[in-house]
Amino acid sequence: MIRLDGVRKTFTAGETQIHALDGVSLEIERGEFVAIMGQSGSGKSTMMNIIGLLDRPDEGAYLLSGQNVATLSEQARARLRGTAFGFVFQSYSLLPRMSALEQVELPLIYQGLRDRRRRAAEALVRVGLADRVGHRPTQLSGGEQQRVAIARSLVVDPLVVLADEPTGALDTATGHEVMTLLSDLVYQHGMTIILVTHEPEVAAFADRTVRMRDGRIIEDSSTGHTHPGTKAESAT
Repeated sequence: MIRLDGVRKTFTAGETQIHALDGVSLEIERGEFVAIMGQSGSGKSTMMNIIGLLDRPDEGAYLLSGQNVATLSEQARARLRGTAFGFVFQSYSLLPRMSALEQVELPLIYQGLRDRRRRAAEALVRVGLADRVGHRPTQLSGGEQQRVAIARSLVVDPLVVLADEPTGALDTATGHEVMTLLSDLVYQHGMTIILVTHEPEVAAFADRTVRMRDGRIIEDSSTGHTHPGTKAESAT
């Protein structure tokens, strides 16, 4: 479903060129849970931004469901970004005066879709917040706020959920709950999730780990997890 071929991205800082991605090639299939790991400056966030159509590669191809999206116009990329991807960030990115239900409705409003309230309510049910639909961020715990953000990413029925350090602002126990929720979305509902993290205990929830250093992939391995019936069922 996702294929990067020889992707390069270079940034300029003064007179210095920084090779954020140096010929990266990667394939991710539908229904996978992939963790991308690496220290600061390894290229993991740049690769996430390119996958999520937030940035373009300088060289190489990026195929999404067989289409080379690296060459699309900005308008076409924006449309595709809004329908193909759901984003979850460390900071939750919730608006302070809006209820949980209104937060989740936002992507549907931008797309001009009908039946928004029902779809938003269903997304909140999926993340276990059926009794928090009218609550504002200040009335929710950190874990609940992140669940709202996850519901917002799911409401557009995306091809891929991109999660950038989703547990970074949470304590260990709450982070574990959020990662269990993301795991359930993959292994029970067939979602595709790409997770950026520097924490091994968070990456351990994924079934595949991609490690990066200096803009290159240095390791791509299975975590050895077995999740009963998930891959077999999603393939049928």
